[in-house]
Amino acid sequence: MKTYAIVPARGGSKGIPKKNLQPVGGRSLIARCVSAAKAATGIEATFVSTDDEEIAASAELVGARIIRRPDDISGDTASSEAALLHACDVWKAAGELPDVIVFLQATSPFILGSDLDNALRRLSECEADVVVSVAQYHRFQWQMDASGLLTAVGHDQHRRPRRQELANRYVETGAFYLMRTRGFMESRFRFFGKVVGCETDVSRMMEIDDPMDLEFARAAAPLLDERAISELLPDQVDAVVFDFDGVMTDDTVYVDETGRETVRASRRDGMGIARLRDSGIPCLVLSKERNPVVARRCEKLRIECAHGVDDKLPALQAWLQSKGARLSHTVYVGNDINDIACMDACGFAVAVADAEPHAKRAANWVCGKAGGQGAVREVCEAVVAHARRGSGQ
Repeated sequence: MKTYAIVPARGGSKGIPKKNLQPVGGRSLIARCVSAAKAATGIEATFVSTDDEEIAASAELVGARIIRRPDDISGDTASSEAALLHACDVWKAAGELPDVIVFLQATSPFILGSDLDNALRRLSECEADVVVSVAQYHRFQWQMDASGLLTAVGHDQHRRPRRQELANRYVETGAFYLMRTRGFMESRFRFFGKVVGCETDVSRMMEIDDPMDLEFARAAAPLLDERAISELLPDQVDAVVFDFDGVMTDDTVYVDETGRETVRASRRDGMGIARLRDSGIPCLVLSKERNPVVARRCEKLRIECAHGVDDKLPALQAWLQSKGARLSHTVYVGNDINDIACMDACGFAVAVADAEPHAKRAANWVCGKAGGQGAVREVCEAVVAHARRGSGQ
C-alpha cells in the first residue's frame, strides 16, 4: 500500500506572519511536521505543497519533497482540499499516485510518527476510507443565543453525571487525516465513505491559529518533546557522544593576562554523566577544540575524550567500531555546523537549546536547556530512563 504524506503550507498567513516557519522547541512548524511524517514507518515519502520559497527550503532541509502550488490555490480562501487535489494531479502525471494520502497540518506541532502508524493500522484493520485524529472530550457543552440564554448540548442540564459516566465523546484535533486516494479524488472532500477515528493523546491536540496559541505551544514544547523522546530514540542506545564547546560548556571562554583559557561548565551535567556511565552506556566527548581543558574536564568526569579533531565523523566511526557500537544506535549531541555530519549519520541527533539554527534543523530533538546549563544532564536523564524502560526496570 503506497502511502504518501502531504503538508499544505502556503506562505501568506495573516494571523501569524510566516506562521509555518515559526519555531517551536527549536524547529519550525513545517520542519516538525515533516519530521513526524518521516518518523512513521508506513509512510514512503513526504511532500510539502507550498507557494513560498522559505517554506520549501526549510522543508527540504528535513527531507521533504516540494510540490509548487499555483497562485490560484494559494490565497486566503483556498481550501486544503484544493492543495491535495493539485498534489494528486502532480502524482498522477508522474505515474506516482499513492494508494493512501496522509494529510498533515503543520499547525499541530506535536504529532508523533507512532500516531500516524496507528492511524495506518486503523485504516487497514477497519477497512476504512478515512481515518481522522481525535481526542476524548469530557466537558459539558452549551449553546448561547444572542440574549445570553444557555441551552445544554449533548447532555441533560438537570443531571450532572460523573466523568466516568459520560458517553465517550471525541473532538477532531485537526492534526491529520488519512484518505484512500481514489475515493478522495472522486469525492473531492476529506470526509467520504467509512470514516473512523484514531485516538491521540489529548495533551497533543494543540492547534496553532493565533499568537497566543503559538506562545502556549512554545511553553509546552520542552515537556511534550521530552515525553516523546522514548519513541524517537533507538530501541537500544549503544553509545552517547557529546561535542564540548557549546554543549559541555556555555561557549564562553575566559582569557587571563598570560593567554591561559578557561571555560564554564555545569556541575549538574556531571551528575548526569555519572548516571549515564553507571548505566553501562559508553560515552565520548568529541571536540575540535585543542585546549587541554577538554581532556582535564573529561578526566574528572571519567569519560573518554578525543579533542583537536578537525574531521569528526571518521573519528566517531573509529571509536564506535572499537566499542562494537552501531552508528544507527548512537546518540550525538551537538550545537554547531561542524557537528552536522555526525548528527546526520547517527541514529539520534540532539541539539542544545541555543544551538546554531542549521544544527537545530539536523536534530531529532532540541533540548529545553542550553549548552553548559543543563543540556547534558537533560540528555543523560532521557537516555538512562529509556534504557531502564527497555530493560523493564
